[in-house]
Amino acid sequence: MSRQACRQTLVSVIVLAGLWAAAGCTSVGEYVRNGLRVGPDYRRPAAPVADEWIDSADPRLETKPADYRQWWSVFQDPTLDRLIILAHEQNISLREAGFRVLEAREQRAVVAGALFPQAQELTGDFTQTQRSTKTATFRRSSSQIESGNVGLREFSSWRLGAGLAWELDFWGRFRRAVEAADARLDSSIENYDDVLVLLIAEVATAYVDYRTVDQRLAFARGNAEMQQESARIAEARLRVVAIDSEIDAPQAKSNLARTLAAIEALEIARRQHQNRLCVLLGMPPHDIGYLLEGTKPVPVAPENVAVGVPAALLRRRPDVRRAERLAAALHAEIGVAQANLYPRIALNGSMAFEAAQFSDLFSGGAWSGTVGPSFRWNVLNYGRLLHNVRVQDARFQLQASLYQETVLRAHEEAENAIVAFLNYHDQLRLLEQSVEEAQEAVRVAQAKYRAGRIDFNRVFTVEQLLISQQDQLATAQGNLAVSLIELYRALGGGWEIRLEPAPTE
Repeated sequence: MSRQACRQTLVSVIVLAGLWAAAGCTSVGEYVRNGLRVGPDYRRPAAPVADEWIDSADPRLETKPADYRQWWSVFQDPTLDRLIILAHEQNISLREAGFRVLEAREQRAVVAGALFPQAQELTGDFTQTQRSTKTATFRRSSSQIESGNVGLREFSSWRLGAGLAWELDFWGRFRRAVEAADARLDSSIENYDDVLVLLIAEVATAYVDYRTVDQRLAFARGNAEMQQESARIAEARLRVVAIDSEIDAPQAKSNLARTLAAIEALEIARRQHQNRLCVLLGMPPHDIGYLLEGTKPVPVAPENVAVGVPAALLRRRPDVRRAERLAAALHAEIGVAQANLYPRIALNGSMAFEAAQFSDLFSGGAWSGTVGPSFRWNVLNYGRLLHNVRVQDARFQLQASLYQETVLRAHEEAENAIVAFLNYHDQLRLLEQSVEEAQEAVRVAQAKYRAGRIDFNRVFTVEQLLISQQDQLATAQGNLAVSLIELYRALGGGWEIRLEPAPTE
């Protein structure tokens, strides 16, 4: 290396060191540890998670790890299985989330392109020039005029060239931007998974609601038949004992009419649940009886459920992972902002062929070119850039807090679903017993009424009790199934279905 080149290198090192010292923010040691990138490296924010569930001592809860990929299979309902597959294939909201993933993926590729020469262009032009004779160009000596086209009034110019500018990622600005884009891509994937988890839970809930209404309708229609029989008996007694039974027949008919009105309301709810299923399946509302396969009982929830440990929520729940990935993206933006405090160092080059005649364009003498380094440094905007670093840090801290809040809400949802699942189990057993007793009371009361041993008010009372208890029983069956669905949703189960191959016909 020549002495002049050594001096130039030394000057460059001294200048860079001075620039670094002036910019501040990141120490040399931290810069080296971070892979020649300014700004702090990311660490996942701490999130408060309990060691165990509140009801972990209940024998119906299993804290061992479990497979939640197809949790709906615990209901052993092929119709539900088919509906979830259709929703996965056809749901519009899920498709929208998929397009967001594609957008983030391509945006990441755009950001990554900045690691390579940012300006790469080919240029070409042709000009025909006509000059005025009244300008100073034509008031020169003959020797000047003879050189080149200085004194020519008319001349042509052909040019074909290429240019390149490559800003070196000396401070890691582009790599931090890629890091942020990677995290945003991850967050879009987690958003897709979160939409999928919610979709599966919503389809299962809508299906359970539909079956619950079906069960309530079955009970109501059975009670209507019972009440028709009571009205027939009351009318028969009216013909035999008019004085004692004159109020029984109207009362029995009124009771029947109220039950029939309730059936109409249940038919409305049944149609609305069916319409909801249609929308979730990505199709316009219509009769989907061919998918629902007629009347079936409410899906039965098992006695036990595997819930793992609360800390597993951080790994399983897509919304928690999405919030964490957004925090990572904003953290990387801090490094991008810090890199703007330092000078931008670039390599620039260009080459071109220029000639007055096209035939001379590629001759040896027509070639020209430039090459050399450059730097730009917004020293007068240092205060604004420094405040921007603080803005990015504040945004990260905000997202870190949102991540912690998301973890807390996830824990709350899981605890709420657990206590609902356990208590609905207990409620269901009590209601089953209550319905059995009410059915027996109705049987005894009707028999005594036929024998004339009691008045119709007693029959009316026990019939209303049976109607109420049966309706509560059907509702409790649905609530238990829905509570299990909510529990699996709170645990973040179901999104793995996107990793599985599509089913073959």
